[in-house]
Amino acid sequence: MFRIDTYLRAGDAYHFVRKDLPETPPVIEHSHDYYELFMVEQGQVHHWINGLEERLDPGHLTFIRPADRHALQAAPGTGGRILNVMFRKASADHLVARYGDEIAGNFFWASTEFPMSLRLGGFQKERAVNAMLTLQSSHRSLARIEHFLLSMMTHVLDATARAQDRAPTWLIHAAHAAREPRVFRQGAEGLIAAAGRSQAHVCREARRHLGLSPTQYVNRIRIQHAAMMLSGSAHPIAAIAEDCGFENLSYFHKLFREQYGTTPRGYRQRHAKPAPIDAPI
Repeated sequence: MFRIDTYLRAGDAYHFVRKDLPETPPVIEHSHDYYELFMVEQGQVHHWINGLEERLDPGHLTFIRPADRHALQAAPGTGGRILNVMFRKASADHLVARYGDEIAGNFFWASTEFPMSLRLGGFQKERAVNAMLTLQSSHRSLARIEHFLLSMMTHVLDATARAQDRAPTWLIHAAHAAREPRVFRQGAEGLIAAAGRSQAHVCREARRHLGLSPTQYVNRIRIQHAAMMLSGSAHPIAAIAEDCGFENLSYFHKLFREQYGTTPRGYRQRHAKPAPIDAPI
């Protein structure tokens, strides 16, 4: 069993690494006394998990629980690299105790034989990578890991991560299409057009399966995209709002503050990408 105290420095609440995986077979399948979230950033990865061997591609995000037994190896010739974060069970216990209505039964708390694994693409993958890279900071506090996990589970992955098994296929396809700028710039109309159903039907099914109206769902994606641009570019805030489809700058500021609890300028100041400090190993 691997133990979290082996990885943490004094005062740290989590461990983060950007890691090039070896192509040689893994030495041992292991379990942990901690939770682990890893994402394939590039290349392809062989993953042995609870007796199953699977091949993961860029964008695969996997939520490893303490009892899971797994091991990783880069597929030969592909340059497999992962982003990996590990944190104490106490942090996970606190989150599910406080926010269980929204996250219990999903992510790290899925009561299934194999851990929850999602294949991300496009802007959703970019948002996940950017969110994980913010963890490179030397100040690895409890507040930072809890903020990161909540952001990943409620904003970066959004409602479709929990709707895959029960929502109608047309709604899932429309929800994924709404992540593309050409669609979300149109607002709710873009989602409804992608669904190919009546406005009333889309509104009803979106509220039932996503827990949001089409307008709320698309606005969340637009604001997430704005946050990604704020942290990863120097574009003026007004230009970012326009790029996300907002003609009214005050409305953009209002939605951004509601979603992130701060102004776009404040978000940019706090989340500008730091220079990498962990060289790949």
